[in-house]
Amino acid sequence: MKTLLFVLFPLLSLAQPNTLTAKEKREGWKLLFDGQTATGWRGAYRDKFPTAGWSVEDGTLSIAKTDGSESRNAGDIVTTSEYANFDLTFEFRLTEGANSGLKYFVVEHQPKPAGSAFGLEYQVLDDAKHPDAKMGRDGNRTVSSLYDLMPAQNKAVNPIGEWNRARVLVRGTHVEHWLNDKKVLEYERGNEAFRELVAKSKYATPAYNANGRFGEAPKGHILLQDHGDRVSFRSIKIREL
Repeated sequence: MKTLLFVLFPLLSLAQPNTLTAKEKREGWKLLFDGQTATGWRGAYRDKFPTAGWSVEDGTLSIAKTDGSESRNAGDIVTTSEYANFDLTFEFRLTEGANSGLKYFVVEHQPKPAGSAFGLEYQVLDDAKHPDAKMGRDGNRTVSSLYDLMPAQNKAVNPIGEWNRARVLVRGTHVEHWLNDKKVLEYERGNEAFRELVAKSKYATPAYNANGRFGEAPKGHILLQDHGDRVSFRSIKIREL
């Protein structure tokens, strides 16, 4: 009986999806998604949450599958608040061949771009089945990478249809990406090495830098991307630092 209780106790102490533990509450964590409503989110470049495409069901925030195009159907969604220094965690679940992403330091500059709003991106992708995984340089468009800038290293991805745990930590200029409790990359935002990465990427074009250097805004929204594939999110939590 003692052995059984020892095995069960860790399971009982785990937080349920879309909830905060007592410890998280003490530490200042807040839910960005309550599991029941779209409160705290709106369409990118819009005043309201999209009326179609995005859904809240069974404790998940999901984007419907359409034609695989970037931000042209339901469109991306962003947090109503902006953030500068933060610890952000979320879970994502992919369908086969799916593409999406979580962006941070998103600023809705005018004119509105044809695709997704500009920001640094934590890539959410089926590396095995989506062609974007083989584009870019050295795998910098694969899951959990800093999209088109820096590849994730030594990552362990759960199978399609299962939940993955992601984390983006921003403290000053220092940024980290985590996947399933393992750090997969880190960088210093705005330093010479970062700017060299930008210069070698699609973000070097003038459109991305017309309102200041790409990726160096002092604060911005969190964005979930509509890339025309079904992807689900839950347990989106943030702690401002």
